[in-house]
Amino acid sequence: MSERKRYWRLGLTLFLTACAVLIFYDTFYMGGTLQSFVTKLVATLAPVLYGFVMAYLLAPIVNLAERLLRRGAGRVKAWQGKKITRSNGWVRAVSILLAWLFVGLLIYILMALLIPELVESIKLLISNAETYYDKVYNWINGFFNGESGSKSAAKELLDRYYDDALNILEQHVLPWAQSTLTSLTDGIWTGIWSVVSFFKNFIIGVIVSVYMLAMKEKSAARCRKMIYGLFTREHAAWIMRATRRVDDIFSGFVRGKLLDSLIIGVLCFIGCSILRMPYTPLVSVIVGVTNVIPFFGPFLGAVPSAFLILLVSPVKCLYFVIFVFALQQLDGNVIGPKILGGSTGISSFWVVVAILVGGGFGGVPGMFLGVPICACLQALLKYLVDGRLRKRNMPTEAYYYTGQADPPAESEKKTE
Repeated sequence: MSERKRYWRLGLTLFLTACAVLIFYDTFYMGGTLQSFVTKLVATLAPVLYGFVMAYLLAPIVNLAERLLRRGAGRVKAWQGKKITRSNGWVRAVSILLAWLFVGLLIYILMALLIPELVESIKLLISNAETYYDKVYNWINGFFNGESGSKSAAKELLDRYYDDALNILEQHVLPWAQSTLTSLTDGIWTGIWSVVSFFKNFIIGVIVSVYMLAMKEKSAARCRKMIYGLFTREHAAWIMRATRRVDDIFSGFVRGKLLDSLIIGVLCFIGCSILRMPYTPLVSVIVGVTNVIPFFGPFLGAVPSAFLILLVSPVKCLYFVIFVFALQQLDGNVIGPKILGGSTGISSFWVVVAILVGGGFGGVPGMFLGVPICACLQALLKYLVDGRLRKRNMPTEAYYYTGQADPPAESEKKTE
């Protein structure tokens, strides 16, 4: 039996090695057939992925509603003495319904408050576009009509590169604009179909999330059963601990960051309304949405918002910059730590690296998810390194390796 098991493991290792070599060759030297297949599969399973994300975000609300329902039902005379658990179907059904009603009410309140003001802000921005153009043109014209040395040098530099800029305009920009206008009709229909497909996938995702929330304990039990059936008890326990750690990181960061951004958007709306800033709803939406991106988000949202306000009033633009700086300090030192806590546990340097790498590979979603993914990889690396150090009877704390060629052993460390 042991000989047969050894040959089975050897065959499985050879098979997985051959698959890895084929995937590597197809990815880097062929047309990327596997990548195309994965892309198509993800697009096909988009409703399921939407439903999983919705269920993951709504699970804490459903659990809170269940606890409140069981506590409230225990005080009713008809239910006194009866054990109310998750097996009671009505508790889970009502909890899911309350969770979606809460989300729907929250979205309705936000839309009712923001959409009319947002539409008015966009209309005002479009109607004043010509005025803003003239104002920017006068600024630039006044700058180049000055007599200072820096202004004349800048004007001379622009005159020197005028021909090159004209060639770029004629050879690259105008052909691109012509091709863009030619395909504009197709692009409009493609955009309309994309919106329709998104809403279709969103509605199906809501239905899928209801099913996932209804059977989340059974699904988790089946996954645990499969893990313990495929792996040894020790390896299965390790996988379960790793899964819980990943869930702690993602749930703490994703849910916390969304709540943090919502609070910042609301505070920005209140503060800009008190300061009577122009385009308050539009600016609040920009600041709140971009705040989802760690580290760079506040700057990405503040720059275009400050430019919009600058076109109306430079003094209010200065007030807005000061207000946003104070708001981000409040978020970084009070609100963010209270909500996020130590969910990621990585330094600011690795946060920047994770955002840059995630943004390069996945755009804005990659910038958002890069931080928790980097935190998971760092936790895995720390676990592996600490395990190797313990086997060698060496300390796992980093400060023991500062300025020492040979760190002390565990026995020596305990005697200190």
